[in-house]
Amino acid sequence: MKVYISADMEGITGVTNWEEVDHNKSAYPQFQKQMSLEVAAACEGAIRAGAKEIFVKDAHYSGRNILPSYLPKRVKIIRGWSGHPYSMFQEIDSSFDAIMLVGYHAKAGSGGNPLAHTMSSAKIERIVLNGREASELLLHGTIASKYRIPIIFVSGDSIICKEIESISPSVVTHSTMEGIGDSTISIHPELSINIIKKKSEASFKGDLNRCVWAHPKKFRLIINYMKQADAYKAAQYPNARLINSKSVCYEDQNYENIMRFILFCV
Repeated sequence: MKVYISADMEGITGVTNWEEVDHNKSAYPQFQKQMSLEVAAACEGAIRAGAKEIFVKDAHYSGRNILPSYLPKRVKIIRGWSGHPYSMFQEIDSSFDAIMLVGYHAKAGSGGNPLAHTMSSAKIERIVLNGREASELLLHGTIASKYRIPIIFVSGDSIICKEIESISPSVVTHSTMEGIGDSTISIHPELSINIIKKKSEASFKGDLNRCVWAHPKKFRLIINYMKQADAYKAAQYPNARLINSKSVCYEDQNYENIMRFILFCV
């Protein structure tokens, strides 16, 4: 069995402030270690469930956060960014049997996490995909649906867990925190690691196809920018168009082209 794990940082247990996810800040190492331990726990759960190959994508900021030595020896880790439009799901293809997400977070403009954003906290107010406000989970999960790969486990803040449960009721989730205004209520870091290990293993039980999403036949993406200049620039992308001074619409039947637009315009 071949498993793909994508890991972000804003949904890691205890994370509350941008300084805790910025490698240039003194608070970062504590949460870098916690991220590494939570990803390792998911890997261990997958191995216990029978995974023979595991690929981990470090999908936060520089893509160089997870401490590789913390991971089981059979794991391959993807560090940095290749420039491929699949971004946080780089190297995904139909050869994978399951996907697990660790440390994911609420979408831009939502409560539930002081660090809520979608793709860019500095540039984007919100992204809408086929009429639904999009999180990074929704954007990348739609890549998984293209290949009919089930997303079986998600850990992160309470809002992202509720979102994935509304899309895929059979998914196994683990809520690491609840955001209230600019604060969080988190469980104990060691307890979170133990839960991830147990729940990630449990997520492999039964028919995994229950967690495969339906893949739409066409796509309409709207990006609301914080600055009108960014929207104007994005509208120069082939087939993109301004719908107001800060919003751009792009439509395509191929989802890879949607992700390519995001790559070049976010």
